[in-house]
Amino acid sequence: MVGSIERMGHNLYSNGSIQNFNGLEEKLDELRRLLGKAAGDPLRIVGVGAGAWGSVFAALLQDSYGQYREKVQIRIWRRPGRAVDRATAEHLFEVINSREDVLRRLIRRCAYLKYVEARLGDRTLYADEILKDGFCLNMIDTPLCPLKVVTNLQEAIWDADIVVNGLPSTETREVFEEISHYWKERITVPIIISLSKGIEAALDPVPHIITPTQMINRATGISMENILYLGGPNIASEIYNKEYANARICGADKWRKPLAKFLRQPHFIVWDNSDLVTHEVMGGLKNVYAIGAGMVAALTNESATSKSVYFAHCTSEMIFITHLLAEEPEKLAGPLLADTYVTLLKGRNAWYGQMLAKGELSLDMGDSITGKGMIQGVSAVGAFYELLSQSSLNVPHPEENKPVAPVELCPILKTLYKILIRREQSSQAILKALRDETLNDPRERIEIAQTHAFYKPSLLGQP
Repeated sequence: MVGSIERMGHNLYSNGSIQNFNGLEEKLDELRRLLGKAAGDPLRIVGVGAGAWGSVFAALLQDSYGQYREKVQIRIWRRPGRAVDRATAEHLFEVINSREDVLRRLIRRCAYLKYVEARLGDRTLYADEILKDGFCLNMIDTPLCPLKVVTNLQEAIWDADIVVNGLPSTETREVFEEISHYWKERITVPIIISLSKGIEAALDPVPHIITPTQMINRATGISMENILYLGGPNIASEIYNKEYANARICGADKWRKPLAKFLRQPHFIVWDNSDLVTHEVMGGLKNVYAIGAGMVAALTNESATSKSVYFAHCTSEMIFITHLLAEEPEKLAGPLLADTYVTLLKGRNAWYGQMLAKGELSLDMGDSITGKGMIQGVSAVGAFYELLSQSSLNVPHPEENKPVAPVELCPILKTLYKILIRREQSSQAILKALRDETLNDPRERIEIAQTHAFYKPSLLGQP
């Protein structure tokens, strides 16, 4: 594995941090036994996709288990050829020189000179190249540990035991369809952990949601028993800097508890849950409303009062939508609100809404933004609107005594759709929606959801 490691007793000094190694080898050995790994055959873990969270996840594993080189091999795949622009290279040089531990590491690896040359404009750096040195293009300010990077997808995944999907939902199907060609002659079945938060809408034979784990299942034929989702209220850079965080790994009994134990660290607590698809959809839903939160923050100069009004309305819509998706929605309230809270505070979707409202970004620039990656809330707005506008899902209107599509009870979602997808209105429309005198008290929307049998099993593909 790539990277310098210094040991003293039970402590590992990696990238300037100290970690306690008590129990790590035992957890690794336990997972190896469950996977039937023989002595001398390393457990092969591969991250597919190197955005912020995908890179941090691989780096966390590398920091924890990378010292056991004979027992585990950790790699990450990303597409080659993505150039680092001059401005980013200059900023990266500043980050390197502000961190003595990183500076010394690059000098020891004879890698510092190329960053000097890039700063001067004499050399072009590439995203896969800097990732090997521990720099994620979507998270330049947070240096990671050095990673083993593979740019050939077949080489990366053909014999992987555990594949971590760090791709945006919009790219998951395409990449895993390619992966399926390389797995045709496999004897053993890999485990797949998806980190992706996004959804697609399908209307036939009935309106339903397609999640990344379902895309992977359909693309590869891997049983859903071997596909899991990991998500939670997390900011990637803060997790790597060892801010306390938690997440849930959701899936079948066979793997979720062993993987939760394997992934758990003192600063990153991993719980487990059997309800995979619903948690996965909730991870995509909060991105929708985070964009609107960013708009409100920018348009009101960070007014706490205005943001709280928006929060009341957006959470009531999410609760309403949750009642459509889940038979026992109260079980999801805590995870959904926690994930929403952190995303509104510091997530890339809220940032995107702010930049749109300030005029520093335009919709014509697309939803893949340099330095941030894919803004998955944009496609999720379109998917949720399309699904919830179907007449086959009609619900009773609380005042008009007639059936209406669920989206008619979600004015914030409707407004975001007009801004982001139809482009009929400017970001200012989000404030107009909040100030509309006809907008019902958000409490009423929650009461409607709680007093009516709105649950639509078909939305999540349930029988």
